[in-house]
Amino acid sequence: MLRFLPPPVRGAIAATLLVLNTLFWCALLFAASLVKLVLPVKALRPRIDRILNAIAANWIAGNSGWMRLTQRAKWDVAGFEDLERRGWYMVNCNHQSWVDILVLQHLLNRRIPMLKFFLKRQLIYVPVMGLAWWALDFPFMRRHSDAYLKSHPEKRFEDLETTRRACQKFALVPTSVMNFAEGTRFTKAKHRSQRSPYRHLLKPKAGALALALSVLGDKFRWFVDVTIVYPGGAPTFWQFLCGNMPEVVVRARRLPIPAEFRSGDYARDPQFRKSIQHWLQELWQEKDRQIDTLLQGHPPKSPG
Repeated sequence: MLRFLPPPVRGAIAATLLVLNTLFWCALLFAASLVKLVLPVKALRPRIDRILNAIAANWIAGNSGWMRLTQRAKWDVAGFEDLERRGWYMVNCNHQSWVDILVLQHLLNRRIPMLKFFLKRQLIYVPVMGLAWWALDFPFMRRHSDAYLKSHPEKRFEDLETTRRACQKFALVPTSVMNFAEGTRFTKAKHRSQRSPYRHLLKPKAGALALALSVLGDKFRWFVDVTIVYPGGAPTFWQFLCGNMPEVVVRARRLPIPAEFRSGDYARDPQFRKSIQHWLQELWQEKDRQIDTLLQGHPPKSPG
């Protein structure tokens, strides 16, 4: 409806609608969270968590609304037809931009249970949203460099323990655990620094995924592997708000979770760790080839 407007105007309108939508639903979210804090009764927690998740789902629906109003991107989507809102899901995806999160939320909202992401610890300080993520029990991870871990080996499994505690909370209410296995957004500089063996991807990390599987393995119905491709290049968040994303291609597929991955000690069992890393690397090889194919079938287009 507003796609005829100049990109900066569309961006300003989209940003305003995003802020208003966020403030409205976060006010309700914080009120419900306060009830959970004041009444820390285990029997009440699943009910309040369902209310919190419903509020978050309405926030995502509001974002989808302003996206339809202001965006003119072509969406080429497949593989989401057989998903259900009941049960638990492990969702895995490649990561290129903050826009990935809006794309995933837009496509998966109310198709499967609420998506819960693993977030960097620093994001808890993001105004409003940091508190909202905390209220929704999103796990905040401390990411240490290899150099730091060499001098502080006791910190090596700190993130794994954070993941374990978060997944124990996820067991109370049907949840979709979202994992960006690369651990960070793809850039050419990171790709060169890692000497990644993949053309379009960074090396995957299996730790958080493995621990989520070991804690919630018996609950997960499916492993949902999602691939996002931006034929015109991954947009920044502002470019997305302005409508400068000509096309997005998304493919999803449901995969069974190998029975042996539903239990195991990733931190202390070398054989288990090797097996799940090998499984993830094979998925990444397939995803890399899939991205090649999708890019060939969707040549870049001008933002117009």
